[in-house]
Amino acid sequence: MVDLVSGVEFDRLFRSFRDTAFRLETQGVYREPVEDEPLRRFLNGEPPDDAWLASWTDNVRAATSEGRSFRRVRVLTEPLTDYLRFEMDLALRANLPAGEEIRSLSMSEAKSLGLPLGTDFWMFDDHQVGVMHFGDRGMLGLEMITDTAEIAQYRQWRDRAWNAAAPAKEWAVLVR
Repeated sequence: MVDLVSGVEFDRLFRSFRDTAFRLETQGVYREPVEDEPLRRFLNGEPPDDAWLASWTDNVRAATSEGRSFRRVRVLTEPLTDYLRFEMDLALRANLPAGEEIRSLSMSEAKSLGLPLGTDFWMFDDHQVGVMHFGDRGMLGLEMITDTAEIAQYRQWRDRAWNAAAPAKEWAVLVR
């Protein structure tokens, strides 16, 4: 069995990186229990309550005020899932204003780039990679990659995805 980083150790990764935390998101639905109510509200057209996300956005604001960056590339299903519409709406309201840089790619673009579809990961400062493992009700933890050649492959995927992805001003129209 693979050892997974979670809890306090997982949180520490987002406070201790020096320059950049990058995430590749490749799935059309995530089943995080903390998102159940916000997603329900979104789908029912009710006003959002983003209090559940405050610790994340506070950390992003603190890191970006220190000159560090949070970047994501989100792979979009064709057509968009309800969950991805929710995530993109949330990004416009909360993640982007907090300082995250979020870009998107269509699933077909991601395939043509040879990205690892079905595999989400976080990369910290070019040298630490955590591959995300999920269960029926959300993320179980990160499998930390230590092999230098494997990390180099993740770096290539990150760079391909980031360079090809559309910035928020281009993908925001999909949500409205």
